[in-house]
Amino acid sequence: MLLNSHNKVKTKKFGGTNMEPNKTSGILSIILGLIFIIFPILSSGLVSIMIGVSLLFLGIASILTKFSAFNIIVGILAIIFGLLFIFNIDALSFLLGIQFYIIGIIIILLGIAGLISAPGASKIASILIIILGILAFALGGLSLTNPLFAAILIGVTLIVQGVRMYIAE
Repeated sequence: MLLNSHNKVKTKKFGGTNMEPNKTSGILSIILGLIFIIFPILSSGLVSIMIGVSLLFLGIASILTKFSAFNIIVGILAIIFGLLFIFNIDALSFLLGIQFYIIGIIIILLGIAGLISAPGASKIASILIIILGILAFALGGLSLTNPLFAAILIGVTLIVQGVRMYIAE
């Protein structure tokens, strides 16, 4: 976006039409989300390969930039995980599942802390937070056992984010 002499927002041209970058990004995110939902195996496989290639390059660069023990260890780990992501489609759903487990545990602990802490804390809110933590934990289990679930969850997230970006001013 550019500001003209009257301090009004002026949009750049994208593809022959005047459209703000947020709207363009929102539309692209919605399209990508639909692709994840319609073709979950293909899309999660491609993302897994892209992450794997990125980790491979990171590992090689880490080893070649400085020959220290730390860089060599990080480089070797990055290369191992890169190969894992390239040759195993379940690696992406595993990563997503682990994130849900960690988030679920943290949310449950926050809810428990709210229940036993200050007397002014809302007990109902703390119980709802614990329920949310249990749901996040369950999503982790679903992601670990079914890679299609992880791809569909990513697709839904991309669509929601795309709609939010499109309607944002």
